[in-house]
Amino acid sequence: MRLNHAFRAAPFALALPLLLPTFATAQQAIPETIVTATRIPTEAERVPAAITVLTRQDIEERGYQTLSEALATVPGMNLVQAGGLGQQASIFVRGTASRHVLVLLDGVPVNDPSEPNGAFNFGNELLGDIERIEVVRGPGSSLYGSGAIGGVINLVTRRAPAGVPLQVFGDLAGGSQGTARGALGAAGSLQGWNYLVVGQGLTTQGSDATPRRMNNDTKETESLRAGAGTARFGWAGGSTSVEGLLRWRENRLELDNVPNDDPNYEGNDRRWFGQLRAETGLFDGIWTTGLRAAVTEDRRRYLNLPDSRSSASTDDLYRGQRQTLDWGNRIRLGDLGPFSMAGLAFGVTHEHESVEANSGSPGFRTTTDASANSTALHAGLQARLGPRLDLSAGLRRDSADDYDGFTSWRLGTVLALPEVASRLHASAGTAFKAPSLYQRFGRIGSFFRGNPNLEAEDSFAWEIGAETDLPLFGRSDGATASATYFNTRTNNLINFNRSFSSLENIEKASSQGVELALTARPFRWLDARLGWTITEARDEVTDAPLARRPRNVVSAGARIAPTDRIVISPEVLFTGPSPDTASYDNAGRFISGVNYNKSGTVLNLTASYRVTPAITTYVEGRNLGNSRWEPANGFVTPGRSLLVGTRFVF
Repeated sequence: MRLNHAFRAAPFALALPLLLPTFATAQQAIPETIVTATRIPTEAERVPAAITVLTRQDIEERGYQTLSEALATVPGMNLVQAGGLGQQASIFVRGTASRHVLVLLDGVPVNDPSEPNGAFNFGNELLGDIERIEVVRGPGSSLYGSGAIGGVINLVTRRAPAGVPLQVFGDLAGGSQGTARGALGAAGSLQGWNYLVVGQGLTTQGSDATPRRMNNDTKETESLRAGAGTARFGWAGGSTSVEGLLRWRENRLELDNVPNDDPNYEGNDRRWFGQLRAETGLFDGIWTTGLRAAVTEDRRRYLNLPDSRSSASTDDLYRGQRQTLDWGNRIRLGDLGPFSMAGLAFGVTHEHESVEANSGSPGFRTTTDASANSTALHAGLQARLGPRLDLSAGLRRDSADDYDGFTSWRLGTVLALPEVASRLHASAGTAFKAPSLYQRFGRIGSFFRGNPNLEAEDSFAWEIGAETDLPLFGRSDGATASATYFNTRTNNLINFNRSFSSLENIEKASSQGVELALTARPFRWLDARLGWTITEARDEVTDAPLARRPRNVVSAGARIAPTDRIVISPEVLFTGPSPDTASYDNAGRFISGVNYNKSGTVLNLTASYRVTPAITTYVEGRNLGNSRWEPANGFVTPGRSLLVGTRFVF
C-alpha cells in the first residue's frame, strides 16, 4: 500500500488536538444521547466510534430536501449521484463499496433485497417525516448484521410531542426548475395515546444530467414526482409502550442514459414499510424487553420504448420483500466491582428475504426468483472502569439458509482526559456483507448462473482518534478539533469469474484515511465547521485505485444567527479528482481503464427568518456557482436553483 504525506503525518494529526489545549478546563457540553452505535441509549462522548447526528433543526436550517443532500457533507463519505433530485445516488463510506453501508428506518434494515448487490439508493428519500439521522462510521455487523462494513445510517422518524393534544406542522415552497414542495402533518398525545400523520410531496422539471461537453447533449431535463406518507399510532403507560408505524414512499422519475440522452426512459420506485413494536420494563425498569415485527416491500419498474435515438427497449421490474422479527433486551447492570454504569443488550433477530426480478433486453434477460432466511443472536456489553475509561464489546452470530453465516465482533474504548478537555477513542471489529439473492440465484440468458456456494464478503477494520475542546474566544469550548485515523481491509469480495459465467469470491481491497474536523465558536452568533477526509482505497490484487473514491473531500459550513429571528447557513463541498472505470469522451466513446473525473466545488446557501414563533420563511440556494462538476462520469451535478418557502408549527 502506497502512503501519501497525509498518512505519514497521521500520528501528528491525531496528537494535535491534545497538544494545543494543555491549559484548557474540563468540557461542559450538554450530553447527546446516541442509540444506533450501541443499541443502548448512550452519551455521545462515551461512544467509541465516529458518529454524526443531523437533527430536525439541522435539516431545516440547512435546507436539505432529500437524504442524499443531508449526507453529502458528512465526514468519511463520498456521495455520487447520477443526475438531479431523485436520481440514483450511492455513498462510499471510508473507501468501502456502496453496497457496504446499511440503512435503517427506526432501527429496521431497509436496503432493497431486489437490488442486485444489495446497495441502497440514497436519492429516493424525502425528509419531511424524519426527526434525526444518526450516522455511525466503521463496522456495525456486531449490532445489525449483513451490509454494515463501512457504516450504519439510521433514519429516526418524527414523534408526537409529549403533553400536546394537537400540533399541526407543515412546509410549502416553490422555485426554479418548476420545483414545488409541500408537507403537512399533525401529531399529539392525550391520556397515554399518541399519534402522528405526515404527508409530503415534491415535483420538479429538473435539470439536464448530461454534461455540456458531450457532443450529443440535447439539453433534455429529467423530472421527478415524489410523494410520501407516514402514520404512527401508539399507547404508553408506565414502563410499557405499544405502537404501529406505516410509511409509504413513491417516486416517478425520468432517467437518462450514458452517453446518449433518452427522451422516454422513465422509472417508478415505491416502498411500503410497516412495523408493530411493543416494549415493557421489568424489575422496576432494570430490564427492558421488546418485540418488533416489520415488513418492507420494494417495487421498482423502469420502462424505455424505442424512439428516434435508439431502437432498444427496456421493461425492467424488481420486487423485493424483507420480513423482520426481533426480540431485543436491555439490562441496566449498574455497578459491578470496579465497573460502573454497566449495561447489557442482547436479542434474537430473524429475517426472511424474497426477490422477483426480470430485467434486461431479449437474449440478455436477467431473472431472479428466490428467497432465503437468516437468524442472528447478538449481545453487547458496556461499562465504565474507574472515573474516565469506557469499554464496550459486541458479538453477533448470523446463521443463514444458503451461505455459511458469519460471526462478527467489535471492541471499543473511550478515555476521558478532563485535564486537557479531551477524549481518546479506539475500536476494532469485523463485519460482513451476505451474498445477495441475485448473486446466489440470478440468471442472465443461458450463459450466466449465480453461485449458491458464495461466501460472505468480510472485513476487519480499526480506528483511533482524539477530540479536544480549545479554550478560545473567551470560552472553554471556543473551538473543537478532532482527528480519526481509520483502516479497513475487505476480503472475499464478489466478482465475475474469468468466463463471466458466474460469480466468485476473488477480490480483496483496502482503504485507510484520516477524518479531520474543526468547529469554531468565535461569537455567540456564529458556529463554523470544517471537515477534511483523506482516503486511499485500492484493489489489493491489481493495486489500482478503487473507482469513485476520491483522495480528498473537504466540506465547510456555518450557522450564522445575527438575531434570534435570522439564521444563515452556507455550505461548501469540494471533491478532489476521483478515479472512475466507466468514463466517456466528448463524443460519447467509452474510455477503457482507470480515468480521473475532475475535481468540483458546490456552494449552497439557506437563509431563514422567523416571522412569528410559529411561522418561518426561508430561501434555499443550491449550486450557486453553477458548477458543471461530474460526480459520476457522464452525469453532471444539477445546475443553479433557488427555492422560496415557509414552514409552520401550531
